[in-house]
Amino acid sequence: MEPAISPVSDSQRALGAPETPWRRFYRAFTGSKLAVAGLVLFVAIALIAVFAPLLAAQNPYDLAQLDVLDGRMKPLTKASSGALTYWLGTDDQGRDILSGIFYGLRISLSVGLVSAFIGALIGSSLGLTAAYFGRRVDSVIMRLVDLQLSFPTILIALMILAFLGKGVVNVVIALVIAEWAAYARTARGAALVERHKEYVEAAEALAIPSAKIIFRHLLPNCLPPLIVIATVQVARAIALEATLSFLGVGVPVTEPSLGLLIANGYQYMLSGEYWISFFPGIALLLVIVSINLIGDQLRDVLNPRGQE
Repeated sequence: MEPAISPVSDSQRALGAPETPWRRFYRAFTGSKLAVAGLVLFVAIALIAVFAPLLAAQNPYDLAQLDVLDGRMKPLTKASSGALTYWLGTDDQGRDILSGIFYGLRISLSVGLVSAFIGALIGSSLGLTAAYFGRRVDSVIMRLVDLQLSFPTILIALMILAFLGKGVVNVVIALVIAEWAAYARTARGAALVERHKEYVEAAEALAIPSAKIIFRHLLPNCLPPLIVIATVQVARAIALEATLSFLGVGVPVTEPSLGLLIANGYQYMLSGEYWISFFPGIALLLVIVSINLIGDQLRDVLNPRGQE
């Protein structure tokens, strides 16, 4: 039997050269079937969201395309006009559930990714600043972090949306405010390990500005745990947005998310018309599972103890 091809070349192995980050990522993902499945599933979901207008049989929020006579039709039922088949059924307004899921994915993914990115940018910057300067700066920032983390995330988001009102932008703002503290604490913990290493002290000896030291030297060495927590926070943000929309305080009905689609059919569950909420719920589950599978593998790859 021929030996398996290793991502590390013979010359690298002979010289004792370490694996590059890219090769380590490649080996980890190709060696884990769950990670590959999660990545493939997430890419497929993202493509569906991007090309929703081309893939959906109808725009479920264009009144000209709806027929109230098609309300609450079962899955695999043809439209009254015979023009299309409702593969997953319709809701009480005659909107195609499958098309609604395609459009809902766009809002849910956009809110999750954008809020996680902005939250990571703000939280990581504050965490790195606290670790680098220490003393009063560290004390003030970390007391704010402790105060933030002492309240449930959903409670903070609800309070902010009660003040700002519904809207996609407002939901993003609420999620950023509710989630930045987790990034700050992680960034500070990683930066404290790096703070007094030789490369930082050498940069300070050369009188390099503090901002450059923080973002050019400290940040790259603190990225692994931040990448892992960002992946987890994307899934949390999507789930939280769905919860807020389900409660009626998230996105408006004109910009549907998966949470709002689930809420549309909640009142019909006991009457046996399960499909209105069931299929959007499955879509939400698949999104969160795919992201968590990727995050779990990233955690294993980027864990320093696993690289020894």
